[in-house]
This record gives sequence, structure tokens and C-alpha cells, in this order.
Amino acid sequence: MEAFILIIVLIASVVVHEVAHAWQALKEGDRTAEQLGRITLNPIPHLDLVGSFIVPILLYLSGSGIFFGWAKPVPVNPENYREYVAGDIRVSLAGIVSNLILAAISTVLMTFLVLAQSAFVFPPGMADFAFLTLEYGIMINLVLAFFNLVPIPPLDGSHVIAHAMPDRLARQYRHFGQYGILALMGIIYLVPGALTVVFGPVYFLREISDWFIRLWI
Repeated sequence: MEAFILIIVLIASVVVHEVAHAWQALKEGDRTAEQLGRITLNPIPHLDLVGSFIVPILLYLSGSGIFFGWAKPVPVNPENYREYVAGDIRVSLAGIVSNLILAAISTVLMTFLVLAQSAFVFPPGMADFAFLTLEYGIMINLVLAFFNLVPIPPLDGSHVIAHAMPDRLARQYRHFGQYGILALMGIIYLVPGALTVVFGPVYFLREISDWFIRLWI
């Protein structure tokens, strides 16, 4: 059951992440994602067999404590943006912001659930199911947000860094994106403490989330 909840929350989170990219791209003047049917919360157009299922399941079964995944990247054409640089940065950051919002919503819902437990009697297992779902809702979305800030192409943070580079270097940097995921996984497994960059802020914000919940108990 725990693995099922984990995968469902991950899928929901990466779908919202990609929809946020698509929606922001539309606001910037690019209709590519809209025309391809990617501005939808229906998970089917977004799911990636490897990133949404195989990798998360293998990571969960490995017991490594490392857990992440991804959906199909939303196709966009930055040339259609009304403001090329600012638009590309806003589109890139939209997914990250969406995950932070989902983490905040999960925190508020968990607070309501804690308060509701003192006033209502839940059917056996229902409260545990809800708590686990919301706990994953907080952690997975925080991990996705900060994981995507890592400036390795094709992650979202790389788009911001690329615009600060000279054009020639930026092209080479973006070209590296086809190897980026493999390089990232190699760093995670081969460089001790590499994930501190991601999990440091995640654990800090998780503590803030717990503090907020405890305020109401």
C-alpha cells in the first residue's frame, strides 16, 4: 500500500509540474503545449514509462532512501515567447513553484486532519492512509522543487543559468542535456554527500512544515 501511495503522489506531482510549465508557456505566448494537449491534469499524455514508473519503483525497492521521478517534458518553443529570456525563465520556474504550492497545500490539509482527529472518529485505516498520502505530498513536492533547481540540463535550474552564459557556451551547456540525467544519477551514486544540496533545503522546509502543524495541536 505504501508503494502504491508513493507512486500515485509522485505521478500527481510531476503531472502538475509539467502542466504548470505548459500553462505558463501559453501565458508567455507559446501555444505548442496547448496544441499537443498537454494543458491537462489527465496523467496519460504526461507519463513517461521510465521516469514515472520504472525508476521510482526500482529506487523504492532498493531501499536506498533516494526517490524521484519525472514525466515527459512539455514541448515549448521559446521563440514564441513575448519576452524570450524572461519568458523562458518564468516557464522554467513555474514547475518548481507549483511543487512548492502543492507542498504547502499538503501541509495545510495535514493540519486540518490533525485537528479533525480530535473531533471525529475515522474508519479504521482511513486516517493512516490520509496522513501517509499528505506526508508524501509534502516530501515528494519539496524534493521535486529543489531537485529541479539543480543546474544540470535538462533540469529547470539549468535554463536560468544558461541565460547568464555567453551564447556559444550556453549552446554547449544545453547540448549536454541529452546526457544530463545519466550524469546526474552518476553524481548521486558516486559522489558522497551530493544530495545534501537537494535534501538540505528539503529537510529545512519539512521542519517548518512540522512546526506549522504543531502550532495548531
